[in-house]
Amino acid sequence: MLYGQALRDEIASAGTTPLIGVYDMYSASLAAGHYNGLFVSGFGFAASYYGLPDIGFIAWPDMVAFAERLRGAFPRHHLLVDIDDGYADPELACHVVRRLERAGISGVILEDQKRPRRCGHTDGKQILPLEEYLDKLNQVLASRADLVVVARTDATDDEDILTRAKALAATGADVVLVDGVRSVEAIHRIRAVIGNKPLLFNQIAGGKSPRLALSELAALGVDVAIYSTPCLFAAHRAMEEAMTELKSTDGRLPASQDTGGIGVGEATAMLTENLRRHSTATRGNP
Repeated sequence: MLYGQALRDEIASAGTTPLIGVYDMYSASLAAGHYNGLFVSGFGFAASYYGLPDIGFIAWPDMVAFAERLRGAFPRHHLLVDIDDGYADPELACHVVRRLERAGISGVILEDQKRPRRCGHTDGKQILPLEEYLDKLNQVLASRADLVVVARTDATDDEDILTRAKALAATGADVVLVDGVRSVEAIHRIRAVIGNKPLLFNQIAGGKSPRLALSELAALGVDVAIYSTPCLFAAHRAMEEAMTELKSTDGRLPASQDTGGIGVGEATAMLTENLRRHSTATRGNP
């Protein structure tokens, strides 16, 4: 199966393609029951795997290993992986891209930040000179066969955003992402300068970008929407509430009907579905 081409075809279809951010295999198992596209964000992975903020701690072997586990459990889902700045130098970025493509990953996002890097919706980002980033991007593009490559800029100056977006659209990258877009008007301007190149919009709760429905994004000409942290932040709130309640009841677990009916049976049934997907894909059935 050509996973990159399958994602390209999805992006080219009508409407805005949603990719749901997952941070571990359990969250991916839940999201996969609702959407056919998953996204591994640096924010979520740094938080779940290291317990650290998204400021450059991710080691590429850890991200590759997680992506490989995802593909094993979800053989027919679209999988987009955030590889930050390619983990510094272009040679390593190309190596990671080749590893991910061999693992069956659908696509990657490569940003133009320089180290120390940080989440695209925080202040203090530093940007590589455009030509330096384009050199890295073009090396990555030359190293892939089918993999979708999203070219991302973290520029914050309005003029620089448009200059970089136009330059990224002129490359062989499949999709352009301007992270931290602050307004609908900015989306209009970006859409205009990148021509027919597909546009990706990053939605993250508490981020700098406006909250927009898929229908609104489609009307703006946005082709892909990544939802970086809905599972992570929902889990944060639910776990905090569960720990508070457990403490208040002197350690007595609530009845399953008080937790939405989730217990060992329900969790096991969901996880067993991953086995079914894998075995079905192995047999070559639809």
